[in-house]
Amino acid sequence: MDEARWLSDEQQQMWRRFVEVLIRVPAALETQLQRDAGLTHMGYVVLLTLSERPDRRMPMSHLARSVSSSLSRLSHVVARLEGQGWVRRERNPEDGRVQIAVLTEEGFAKVVETAPGHVEAVQQLIFDRLTPAQVRQLAKAAEAILDGPL
Repeated sequence: MDEARWLSDEQQQMWRRFVEVLIRVPAALETQLQRDAGLTHMGYVVLLTLSERPDRRMPMSHLARSVSSSLSRLSHVVARLEGQGWVRRERNPEDGRVQIAVLTEEGFAKVVETAPGHVEAVQQLIFDRLTPAQVRQLAKAAEAILDGPL
């Protein structure tokens, strides 16, 4: 077994702060969405993703990749959204094995209603605290991290 590559003091400090961001920001966004819209963050991301498609529909497997979710987790989220009348599932007429998630008119209205409050929360949590240069640096850092296999 190779010897561990321990973190330097600077790396350790940065890593702990980064983990805190990874925990606190999503929790704050989840709280805002639950309080203001009765949605989970993943539910909102699913509705938003479908709303950005010209036909407001997407095969479940493609939607899972788009929202960085497993198909199993996405199925549970979509089932809850179906219960609210915001999404419905249809079989692909060309391939009956493929399920397609479809954003309903009520679901689109929910996205339109929810987006302003969510965007304001993102502004307050992230962009109001960073300079434009820091935003560009953060974007580059995120790109570098996501560019490799995860």
